[in-house]
Amino acid sequence: MKTIKMKYGQGTLDVSVPEAGLLGVIEKNVAASPLPEEQVIRNALDHPIASPPLENLVRPGQTAAIVVSDVTRAWQRLPVYLPLLLQRLNDAGIPDQNIRLICALGYHRGLTREEHIRIIGEPLSKRFEILDHDCRDREQLKFLGTTKRGTPVWMNKTAMEADHLILTGACTYHPFVGFSGGKKSLLPGIAGFETIQANHRWVLGDSVGGGQRKEARNGNTADNPVHHDMMDAGALAHASFLVNVIIGPTGKIAHAVAGAWDKAHETACALIPDLYGVPIPELSDLTIASQGGFPKDIEFYQTGKAFYHALDSVKPGGTLIVLSECREGLGPLDANEMFTCFDGVADREGRVRQEFSVPGYVSCYMCTAAENYDIIAVTSLDPALLKRTKIRAVKTVEEAQALVAREKGPNLRTWLMPLGSTVLPIHTPKP
Repeated sequence: MKTIKMKYGQGTLDVSVPEAGLLGVIEKNVAASPLPEEQVIRNALDHPIASPPLENLVRPGQTAAIVVSDVTRAWQRLPVYLPLLLQRLNDAGIPDQNIRLICALGYHRGLTREEHIRIIGEPLSKRFEILDHDCRDREQLKFLGTTKRGTPVWMNKTAMEADHLILTGACTYHPFVGFSGGKKSLLPGIAGFETIQANHRWVLGDSVGGGQRKEARNGNTADNPVHHDMMDAGALAHASFLVNVIIGPTGKIAHAVAGAWDKAHETACALIPDLYGVPIPELSDLTIASQGGFPKDIEFYQTGKAFYHALDSVKPGGTLIVLSECREGLGPLDANEMFTCFDGVADREGRVRQEFSVPGYVSCYMCTAAENYDIIAVTSLDPALLKRTKIRAVKTVEEAQALVAREKGPNLRTWLMPLGSTVLPIHTPKP
């Protein structure tokens, strides 16, 4: 037997599979810098891409708004690099009272004080309050114009009225934008509801039942309309600077970029396929994947990231066992609705087209995936919450494996994916 530990909530679960059927472990050892994390960030700030250094962009007494990610992305290591960014601003003559931190909630719920502390760390939380962006509050928004594809661009007013807008975040694969980080801090991060709706509808094909556009996929930006519309919207926001990190498998910062919001992020994106793409010679009968532990598995809809990645390793009609604790349940109300209020693909997709939201769409995708694959979730969720889907919920890995063995037999050709929401399998058959 081969046994490995996979993250689940704030702990791990042992996953054991027979050696006879094991295809291997899909993982990528992201080459970490030999330097301390803080030095990686300093080097990026010292050598910005397509931009002067931050301290040369700002003037004493000006104001700055810094966009930070929400608690579901607390793994991005803001407590490590945000103090270094703030120090550059302070040294350039911008005091703390002239700096606002804005949480890029997109559609997500507002955060608690404890969650704000988790995002930026205890020391910074004593210096700064975090403003939670609310996409539905028109009083918080400012209209900037319209994209080439007709998306009306509303952005957070506090961010837009600062002398300098600075974006932070992490770059990795994204299942329909191509890559996370960069422009996603703006849209959906601090955009208005109407803006997010109009932009994200580009993920769907032109006809009902057609599902996701083939161009809107992991790692693709060349002909991806969601990406290009986001870039048009981002250009209207006139961000001054960006810092994005790339996290290694140990959870620490492996690489960082800084500079112009578009060009620096483009540089980070170019690194991702080599860092996180893993060629595999064959598809599996069974893949066992972890969403990546807390906070990545805080809600079930977040597990859609592992679905998108891990299913690229599975034969059509094969089985995915996904480990995701989901201590906060299914997710926002629109995610709940997808799982609990509809019975079929057409009804779910019709609802998404009527009122698009990221949680609703991703949850719709997850339910649709379960129509084409056998999907079993190892989770703390009440199985009754998923009874209107074809996703089955169990409490232990052993229970999930026993189900698969009874239905499909032992010694299935199996891949293991410890970081299912991060690593992307790329099917590359041997010639």
